Amino acid sequence: MKTIYLFFLDYTILWFLNWLLTKTIVTSLVFASISCISLFAFRVYEIEYLESINEQIARIFVALIFSNAVKYILYPVFYGSLTFNYVFIHIFLGTVCVALANCIFSFVFRNGIKPKKYIVIGQKDEIEPILNEITKKTRGEYQFVEYLNPSPERVEQLIPTVDGILIADYELYQSIKSVVKPNYQVVYLPQIVEKTLKRIPLEVIDKFESYYETAFSQAKESPAKRVLDIFCGIVGLIIFSPVMFIMAIWILIEDGRPVIFKQPRIGKGNKPFVMYKFRTMKKEKQTQAKFADQEEDRILKVGKIIRPLRLDETLQFVNILKGDMSIVGSRPEQVAFVKDFEQKVPYYSYRHALKPGLTGWAQIMYKYSSNLEEVKTKLEYDLYYIKNRTIFMDLRIILQTIETVIWKRGAK
Repeated sequence: MKTIYLFFLDYTILWFLNWLLTKTIVTSLVFASISCISLFAFRVYEIEYLESINEQIARIFVALIFSNAVKYILYPVFYGSLTFNYVFIHIFLGTVCVALANCIFSFVFRNGIKPKKYIVIGQKDEIEPILNEITKKTRGEYQFVEYLNPSPERVEQLIPTVDGILIADYELYQSIKSVVKPNYQVVYLPQIVEKTLKRIPLEVIDKFESYYETAFSQAKESPAKRVLDIFCGIVGLIIFSPVMFIMAIWILIEDGRPVIFKQPRIGKGNKPFVMYKFRTMKKEKQTQAKFADQEEDRILKVGKIIRPLRLDETLQFVNILKGDMSIVGSRPEQVAFVKDFEQKVPYYSYRHALKPGLTGWAQIMYKYSSNLEEVKTKLEYDLYYIKNRTIFMDLRIILQTIETVIWKRGAK
């Protein structure tokens, strides 16, 4: 709810600024919409960035530069408004106004929030660490005040003093939910974990294995997702074709053939497919699978430029059009890695319930993984996506991938 309010506040500010600069209502509405979508793509509204004026200024500034670049696609329609003075004033004045408004709003909103207190029905030693993480993640918005065994008398005594009950047993959750007043919150532990952490910790899957086994077995891709894949695949190839031509020539000059790197990867249903990339490493016969940061001495000069920008991955638009991959999903892993991880990481095979993707929830939410513990954490984000995937979530991931690339998070 806070994000929605803040989004409309920023939209109003940017609409008014655009109206002052263009004196045209329709132009102002279109330009303000492009700017606010760009602010969302650059994560201006996420809690950890709202609380820092430096982060706000940096992200808003880059977002408004990007949005003004996008506006030039509409230059034939709005050429009279896209002057140098407009762009300069819009970026600098917009950055100052939006950053100040966001920080003031965040401060007032944060201080006006009353923490939500819950009693917990469940074993404290099993679930307290994950609930402590939730309290920390939400900046104290959720507080868990007492752990109880399923005692109706004690629950009845505590109900007037708290905002809700958190339950770690599904059958108990269903039975209590049916008898408690509608205005009183009864929350199932996995639901609040997913809502706040945006991932599914493996220890939570351990505790609620049957619940998640059912959820993952129901994961499927909608026809709308395939339409989005085809559209993005075609547009991606058209937009990036000049860059792809330059990269191919550069690789050919620097290190000869082959220009394209082909490698078996594991796709949906654990089925292998051949993934395409532009070759960014010196030719060398590989004897075993390695993480990217273990091969930095092999990276070509062209690779040092295109890898952080993920331009070497643009050939995967071909994989997307073929149907091997999707625009959004878990990143496809090497066959040897998958075999190893399935032995060492519980529930790893669940990530193959959907097609692998060019980008994904784990890519925008977490860093590049280069050891087993990081692989486990990244899997938790992948599993969250597989369970909660919608077309709107896919669109969010596509937008926020822009920020991930520019901020160079997770690039190797």
